Amino acid sequence: MTRRWIFGLLSLALIVTLGWAHYPAQATQPLQPLIQVVGMPSLPPVADLEPRKALEAGPTDFKPPILAQDTLLAQAAPRQVMALADPSNYGDRFATDVHGNPVTNEFIAVLHETVGSAQSAINLFRTRHSRDADQVSYHTLIGRDGTIYYIVPPEKRAFGAGNSVFNGPNGPETVRTNPNFPPSVNNFAYHVSLETPGDGMNNRRSHSGYTQAQYISLAWLLAQTTIPDNRITTHQAVDRSNNRMDPRSFNSQQLFSLLRQYPTRAGLSG
Repeated sequence: MTRRWIFGLLSLALIVTLGWAHYPAQATQPLQPLIQVVGMPSLPPVADLEPRKALEAGPTDFKPPILAQDTLLAQAAPRQVMALADPSNYGDRFATDVHGNPVTNEFIAVLHETVGSAQSAINLFRTRHSRDADQVSYHTLIGRDGTIYYIVPPEKRAFGAGNSVFNGPNGPETVRTNPNFPPSVNNFAYHVSLETPGDGMNNRRSHSGYTQAQYISLAWLLAQTTIPDNRITTHQAVDRSNNRMDPRSFNSQQLFSLLRQYPTRAGLSG
């Protein structure tokens, strides 16, 4: 009973951290799904991955795919695990907004933290949720040991941010896909979360930070995208409620120092 109670609290904390993460259903105009996603990590179908036995109880483990031809990317490939979320916790990206206007936003990467263990977050995402308020997800999650967990396919819309806007070089960017809810960055966001350290599973403004392995894996993952440095942001920065703080104690200088070592990032910095 104690373990169930703890898991329930962590699940609630994660839902609150993500906020109202998506806005499906009734629109004034039929929404057109986005057919193709370019410049994001390309994952092979789950059926094409050869399964292997997990070392411990947890999500189904697969042999890590090589996601890029670049030598440095291939050599630095961290451990990767496919832990797909239940379909109730993510949806389609759309090529049009609620009014039928074309959506042309370039992708952004939004960084989060779990405020709980990686496994508790994965368990939450793999649970079917019928209530809109409970449906949450990231595209990927990076554990304390640097393991990358793939949760939502990049061509799909993860429910990672609620009422949100990206204030970039081109001005404020956000997309409304439901007339009953505020607009969000989810339609053009790639959501990546870092597992929180043990001293950060609370609502304090800071903690001991993330491991070197997490920064290395995050840089490796982002190096496979064409998302420029100035479109890599945080949940705190895009949130309009001013209640989000994640990822707390994040060292952006450390990330960009690692990221710029990849030849694939030429022309994407600055």
